[in-house]
Amino acid sequence: MTASELSPGQAQRWVLQFCHGYDGPFLDCARQYAALFVGTPYKVCTVYLTGAPSEEVVQGSASDEVIFLNYSSRDVRGLKLRAILDIRKLARTRNFAFCIAHRFKPIYVALLGTELPVIGVHHAFGDYQRRSRQLFANFYRKRLALLGVSNAVRDDIRACLPDWSAERIETLYNRIDIAAVQAEQVSKEEARAVLGLPQDVWVVGNVGRLHSDKDQATLIRGFALALPGLPVASLLVIAGSGGLEEVLKGLAAELGISQSVRFLGQVPHARRYFKAFDVFVLTSDHEPFGMVLLEAMAAGVPVACTDSGGGKEVVGGIGELFALKDEQELAATLERRANTGDTLQLRGMMAARLAEVFSDQASRKRFWNLSVLPAVKE
Repeated sequence: MTASELSPGQAQRWVLQFCHGYDGPFLDCARQYAALFVGTPYKVCTVYLTGAPSEEVVQGSASDEVIFLNYSSRDVRGLKLRAILDIRKLARTRNFAFCIAHRFKPIYVALLGTELPVIGVHHAFGDYQRRSRQLFANFYRKRLALLGVSNAVRDDIRACLPDWSAERIETLYNRIDIAAVQAEQVSKEEARAVLGLPQDVWVVGNVGRLHSDKDQATLIRGFALALPGLPVASLLVIAGSGGLEEVLKGLAAELGISQSVRFLGQVPHARRYFKAFDVFVLTSDHEPFGMVLLEAMAAGVPVACTDSGGGKEVVGGIGELFALKDEQELAATLERRANTGDTLQLRGMMAARLAEVFSDQASRKRFWNLSVLPAVKE
C-alpha cells in the first residue's frame, strides 16, 4: 500500500505505545514516553493490555489516542493469542512507524502481532534471565532494541544478552514533569497537618511497599542507632502498606523506639506531602531506579539511598549514599544530615540535576539521539 492509498488516519505517522497496565507507576511511564513526541510529526496511540477503560487514565496518558484491550491478568497468560490478534488488527489501522513496549509481555505480543520495529522498555532486573526469553529476543533481534530505566538495568540486560551490540541495549532514565509535580506538592505545614505530624520536629521520611526488597528493617535499625544524636523528638515516618507491617512494628518495639516511628499506611498521592520530611531515605535492595527520589528532590528535600541499583544514579553527587544493609553507616548519614545547616544551595543543586537529567525536556533530547533509533526510523 502506498502513502496515497492510505486513509487520512493512516497517512499520519504514529507511534504505538503498548503497556501491560496502568497500575502504580506505569501510568506515568506512559505519560513520560508520550511526552517524547511533543512537537514532532508523530502522534502517539497508547494501548493498555490489562485494565478497564478509565477517563482518568486517558487524561494521565497524555496521548493522542488511548485504547483499552481490557484483558485480565489471567487472560494474558500463556500464548496470549487473542491479544496478538487484537494488536495485529490495530497495527493495520494506522501508519505506525514503530512500537514502544513496556515490559516483556507487551514486547512479546508486539513482535508476534506486528511487523513493526519494537523498542522494549524494561523497568526491573532479571527480565532476560530465563533462557526462553533470551532465545525469543535473539530470534527477533533485527527489529528489537531495548532500553533500561537505569544503567544498572541496562547492564543487567546486557549481561543476559552478551551477543548483542551495546548500541542495541541503552539507557533512558525515568523522569518527571517537574512543574506538574511541584504544583501538586503542598507546603511543609499543610503536609504535616494532613499526615498528622507535629510541626516542630525533625522528620525522616520513607515511602514504599512494606516488602523485604525495600528493606525498611535497616531503616528502622539505623534510625534507632542515630536517635540519640538527632534533634529531640525526631520521628521516622514510613508511608506504605505490605505484608511486613506487623514485623516492622515489632522491630520498632523491640528496639524501644515505637513512639518515634509512625506507620502511616497507604497514603494516596503520597508525593503531594514530601515537604513534610526533612530528609528522604530509600533503603531498597537493588532498586531498578527510584522514582520517589525524584519526587523528593522536586520537593526540595535532601535524599539518601543505598549505594546499589539505580538509586545511586539518581542521587548522583547531590545526595547521601550508604552501603546496603549497613545500619551503622545509615545512622551516621542521618546524624550528618540532621547537623547540616541551610539547604538552599543543595536545593539549587537538586533542581539543576532534575532539569538537566530527569526532566521531560532532557529525556526528549536524549531519546532522539539514541543509537537504537536509526533502526526503528528506517
